[in-house]
Amino acid sequence: MANKVLVLGEIKDGELRHVSLEAVAAASQIADGGEIVGVLFGKQVQGCAETMIQFGADRVLTSDREELSVYTTDACRQAMLQLYEQEQPEAMILPHTSSGKDLAPRLAAKLQTGLVSDVVNIEINNGTAVFTRPIYSGKAFEKVSINEELLFATVRPNNLETLEKDISRTGRIEPVDLEIKELRTIISEVVKKTSGGVDLAEADIIVAGGRGVKSAEGFQPLEELAEVLGGAVGASRGACDAEYCDYSLQIGQTGKVVTPDLYIAAGISGAIQHLAGMSNAKVIVAINKDPEAPIFDTADYGIVGDLFEVIPLLTEECKKVTT
Repeated sequence: MANKVLVLGEIKDGELRHVSLEAVAAASQIADGGEIVGVLFGKQVQGCAETMIQFGADRVLTSDREELSVYTTDACRQAMLQLYEQEQPEAMILPHTSSGKDLAPRLAAKLQTGLVSDVVNIEINNGTAVFTRPIYSGKAFEKVSINEELLFATVRPNNLETLEKDISRTGRIEPVDLEIKELRTIISEVVKKTSGGVDLAEADIIVAGGRGVKSAEGFQPLEELAEVLGGAVGASRGACDAEYCDYSLQIGQTGKVVTPDLYIAAGISGAIQHLAGMSNAKVIVAINKDPEAPIFDTADYGIVGDLFEVIPLLTEECKKVTT
């Protein structure tokens, strides 16, 4: 077990991402009473740091350097390596997000240590942390333990339970002086392609469309249902390739991996590449005109019918329940 665990938190639009709290919970299992040290980059992160403490962190290190205000590989790699040298943790936990998936392997290579990525569960067996992660596009799972000085893992969003929030819990928030130099990439502007709303990677409810939506306008009924349910809209690669929606909505092996409580697949055939991104949803509802569509083999509930008839009916029924 680890006496000190370093946890990198992520902030989006000024808010701490939920997966950061899952990472703290993972650290608490590994630490088993040891110190949990959070890390936050960006400006005005006091509130987010306090949230990490309320959910289990003992200390939070912060840096408001301009180079760290927006994620870049070079800057964050340098910062994390400096914090590793400063803190000498026995374990590090990062979120398995787009930036975490980019950063973690680079840190592992530099530190010459192993990395367990995309962790969905952690068990403690005779004092040893055993990590569970999906393999073969989610068709199987493997259990991994690390026999090295540093335990290093990334955790998949929406899989680990957070610790209970304790508003009376106190901890230190420590600004740190980091040296960032020789950057190969500088972000001058961030242009958002999608409007604000529920984060797809952390959404509890997702309404996703495939080629069966037939057009960009075909996503409108899905957006209305998602809004009523307080969920997010996703898409298969087929819908993205057909330019019905932006690739930022893509779910699957080459897109986002999601694990919502409810996943509604509308007009999605169920190719293995798409299933790799959503098959671990707690409840899957499939809507498709083809009764032989592969998605029905994975779905908990199936509706054989035209999505343009079914989705509006579902929306109206959901409105009755939510209002």
